[in-house]
Amino acid sequence: MPHTASRYLAEGPRVGIRHFTYGDGAEFTARARESKDLHHPWLFPPDTANAYTAYAGRLIEDPTKAGFLVCEKDDGAIAGFININNIVEGGFQCGALGYGVFAHAVGRGLMREGLKLVVGHAFGPMRLHRLEINAQPDNTASIALARSCGFRLEGFSPNMLFIDGAWRDHERWAITVEMTG
Repeated sequence: MPHTASRYLAEGPRVGIRHFTYGDGAEFTARARESKDLHHPWLFPPDTANAYTAYAGRLIEDPTKAGFLVCEKDDGAIAGFININNIVEGGFQCGALGYGVFAHAVGRGLMREGLKLVVGHAFGPMRLHRLEINAQPDNTASIALARSCGFRLEGFSPNMLFIDGAWRDHERWAITVEMTG
């Protein structure tokens, strides 16, 4: 079902970003199933109705999280997702990004456009000051996306996150509001 431009929180030339809804479950899980080979071993988005409901519920209801769908403006198709997790307010004003593209949208620049929109929304209406990305060193696509959107490499953390049955090393990338203007 096409989405109207009025549903977008921010728009670029080809994509708009909007929050997750429970009604997105069928499309999201179908795209996750189609993209399993692309995502493994980096991430595991929900691919069943029950898993999606739990996942979307956390993004919708938890104030320390904000989930965004990157949607193609021409037909409203979900190209990918970008979540801001671990949002800390007060003196920190920071969040940690996690994201994934779906197979049909790979290599088209849609996620770069979407990530720039999310960064603008985070530093604008959400009033955050800093965003961080933790990417496994071998995940060259994720690192290329971070770099292309102006994130800087800040460090390396061995055995940082437990993913796919093991503790994984991660590079730490970040951007602050001062770096965008």
